[in-house]
Amino acid sequence: MTNDDWLEIGKIVAAQGLSGELRVYPDSDFPERFEVPGKRWLLRPGETEPQPIELLAGRYLDGKNLYVIKLAGVQNRNQAEELRGCKLMVPASDRPQLAENEYHVLDLIGLEVFMQASGELVGTVVDVIPAGNDLLEVKLHKSDAADKKQNTVLIPFVEAIAPVVDLQTGRIEITPPDGLLEINH
Repeated sequence: MTNDDWLEIGKIVAAQGLSGELRVYPDSDFPERFEVPGKRWLLRPGETEPQPIELLAGRYLDGKNLYVIKLAGVQNRNQAEELRGCKLMVPASDRPQLAENEYHVLDLIGLEVFMQASGELVGTVVDVIPAGNDLLEVKLHKSDAADKKQNTVLIPFVEAIAPVVDLQTGRIEITPPDGLLEINH
């Protein structure tokens, strides 16, 4: 399997306590990835093939944006420390079903962004930044970046501003409020 076949769902950042629990910084908006027991895959730094591992339990740490998980075979702090820096993975085919108007970050990157009113190309989504509302980082189409300093702009990914997301045609249509895109003035 190649990296395209895997989704990173989190990174092990530290041991938790003495009994082999691990702190995980999540890259997934789906709590069940860390809370529902079952098979996950562990990618060690420097390796290319994730190894299967069994998730026994997990819980969310309020206010820290971390999960504490228990993996099979990790029984003490030393074993837990050895996993620091490992990534938790799932097969890409294991994407949860999304509700309407929910999108996977990977599906948004590379979409072209157009002004809904004029049809003018604004730029291309290069990243999605998680915030209270996700922000689309859009690399501006050449003609817009007149001063060359600012070649990306952040656009709040909310329905009022990005009412049309069409994965089939690879486009997002935006209706930004005045001033949002006035970056060259």
